[in-house]
Formats: sequence, C-alpha cells, structure tokens
Amino acid sequence: MIAGSFIAIIKKPDGNLRSFILHFAAGVVFSVVAVELLPDVIKEHKPFQVIIGFCLGFILMIAIRRYSESRETENTKKAGLPVGLLVGIGIDIFIDGILLGIGFAAGNKEGMLLAIALSIELLSLGMATATELRNMNVEKERTFTLVNILAALFFISAILGATLLHNLSDSAMEIVLSFGLSALLFLVTEELLLEAHEEKETIWHTSVFFAGFLLFLILGMVM
Repeated sequence: MIAGSFIAIIKKPDGNLRSFILHFAAGVVFSVVAVELLPDVIKEHKPFQVIIGFCLGFILMIAIRRYSESRETENTKKAGLPVGLLVGIGIDIFIDGILLGIGFAAGNKEGMLLAIALSIELLSLGMATATELRNMNVEKERTFTLVNILAALFFISAILGATLLHNLSDSAMEIVLSFGLSALLFLVTEELLLEAHEEKETIWHTSVFFAGFLLFLILGMVM
C-alpha cells in the first residue's frame, strides 16, 4: 500500500489514469466482497446478526457522508479531505487484516496465499487513495502520512485477527463481517466508482474494473 501511494505521489496521475486506477481498485474490492466476505456471511445462516451488522455498516457510511458533505459546504474543497473515502478504505483494510490474521491462524499456506492476494488489493488501494488525496490538493507529506496510518491499521488488525478476534463467537464474527460487507459495497458504489465516473467512460475503463474483479476471483479460487 505504501509502495502504491509512493508511485502516485511521485507522478500525480492525470484524470484518465486516475479513472483507470479507481476502476481497478473498485473491481478488486468488489471481488473481495464476493469471494471472501459474502460466502463466510452466508454459510453461518444467522440472518438476525447479518441484518444488525449490515445496517450498522450502512448507517455509519451514510453518517460519514453527511458529515463530509457538511464540511465541504463550510470549507473550500481544497482544504477538505475525502472523509467518506478514507473511512471506507480504512474499514476495508481493517477487515482485510482480520481475514489475514485468521488465515494464518488456520494455517501458513492459507495465510500466505491470502497475503499475496491482499498485497495486490492494497497496492491498488494505495494508489487510489494517494491519487484522490493529491487530486484534492492535499500536500504530498500529508498524503504519505495518511496512507502510512492506513497501512499501520492493516498490520494492527492482522494481529487482532490472529489473536483476539480469532476467538470471537460465530454470532459476533457474523456481525463484524456483515458490517464490513455493507461498508465495502458502499465504498465501491458510492465512492470509488462515483469518483471514477467523473472522467469520460470508455470500454477500457470498464474492462479494468472487470479485470480487477477477475484477478482476485482467480486468486480466491487458488486459495
């Protein structure tokens, strides 16, 4: 993730490349939802917990959007931060770290394969995050600091996943995963793709989204 942000900071992508990056990141995150989260949520057959977690994730993301929109009306867009995007990516990273930690707790092979897949996701997310921050005229140093904080969150959540959260009850884990499922769907549809569609859409932009989805889908099948 840090490497991806460094690339985007060194040479700020133009609008067309920015759209490609956002499409790819959206495809990868959407694939994580379909390949990793959704099957785990469904197999437990706990609809009440799913409703709780899903609604909490949606309410949180809506509240964050309202807050960020109110800040944009008070300040110029130059001084603001894409709060909804940052929180959405933060939740994505936190859930990914938990999954990675649980994967290693289940076995080294599962953990290593998941680590490879998530590295590709985080590379694209690092580039997408840095690109959006630079697009809003956030200073390079501040952008790099924010991405480092998000990367540290992944490290912390991976440790939690391998230790504390690995021992959560099935019901509690169902709420956590459903919460992440809702938040990530919001991130893809209302943040990443919304920003990506600000540029003129071509068949190549759409293809990048599906390529990102297919890549993580194949990696999920290999695991």
